[in-house]
Amino acid sequence: MSATTDSECSVQETISFADVCAEWHKTFERAQRFNRFLTTDAKIAQTPKQLVWTLNKAKLYRYVSPVPANERKPVPLLMVFAIMNRPHVLDLRPGHSFVEYMLAEGYDLFLLDWGAPGPEDQQMQFDDYALEYLPRVVRKVKALSGSAEFSMLGWCLGALISTLYAALRPNEGLKNLILLTAPLDFSDKTQGGFTRWSSDPAFNADMIVEKFGNVPGEMIDSGAKMLKPVENYVGSYTMLWDNLDNDAATEAWHAMNTWVRDIIPMAGNAYKQLINDFYKENRLMEDALVIRGEPVHLSDIRASLLNVIAESDHITPPCQSERIMDMVSSGDKEVLRVRGGHIGIMAGRGAEKSTWPHIESWLASRSA
Repeated sequence: MSATTDSECSVQETISFADVCAEWHKTFERAQRFNRFLTTDAKIAQTPKQLVWTLNKAKLYRYVSPVPANERKPVPLLMVFAIMNRPHVLDLRPGHSFVEYMLAEGYDLFLLDWGAPGPEDQQMQFDDYALEYLPRVVRKVKALSGSAEFSMLGWCLGALISTLYAALRPNEGLKNLILLTAPLDFSDKTQGGFTRWSSDPAFNADMIVEKFGNVPGEMIDSGAKMLKPVENYVGSYTMLWDNLDNDAATEAWHAMNTWVRDIIPMAGNAYKQLINDFYKENRLMEDALVIRGEPVHLSDIRASLLNVIAESDHITPPCQSERIMDMVSSGDKEVLRVRGGHIGIMAGRGAEKSTWPHIESWLASRSA
């Protein structure tokens, strides 16, 4: 066995040091790329649209259709998102956009963006959204489209507001109602972190609003993330690091993170009403809710109904969306159960192959 010479050791040490430097440089470049995704915004909500109506902070947009007017569906579709998030998730990025998908299928598409409430909007509540804003929006949609009928798609709290409108104004032309992850029934206090937290007597929404006025978006966002802390605070970033060399995966992550970080407050009175009247007392399902002096009866809903439920939804568990099917008077109603979570069923990787086509095919046959 021959001895190793000093010169051979020197070569080995030099190569080893070069390898270490190369690996360090590679890791540094990956860290820079990782940081860029965390601290910059992706381009989202890029589908061309026109501003056609405003009221206070709210804006109504009509998307520019690639389909000739005489080939479009005659019944327009109005999309209503939640009041504490931007609606951009419906048009996340080119090639992965529900808006883009529905436009290609020939829908005359409208989007209601509630905007971010200022301190002067603290008194706003669901009464205003359902009976002040939505009726005006509907009139504008019908006037611009030339149709006496319309379809409405509500997501999350947008689904709650859409449900209130559908029950209170059943004769105003609403033909089809699509509810996505609709938080309506809070009778089961063991399901869903928000329901458990808010049912605790120590949870006082009035004190929160007295302290903050409008409820900070950061507070609501933190609460949602704490429902799955490991996944939200660790798993998401681990997934990004592991996929830094996958352009498609990082592009999708960057777009979603851009939307998630763009958080807005919730009007103070709307928050109190949500916690006290809905979460704590379940007035809508108990047929005891009154909006601006008008009782809200789910049995007054007669529009065709598609109820989309996310089976793994930890924000709006399935039990909060199911019972409405037994309470409406709609002769045409269907439940669509989709594998996935609160956002993933519409913005996840499989949405364009599962959720979107089902919604579109259901709506197409009812939009003639």
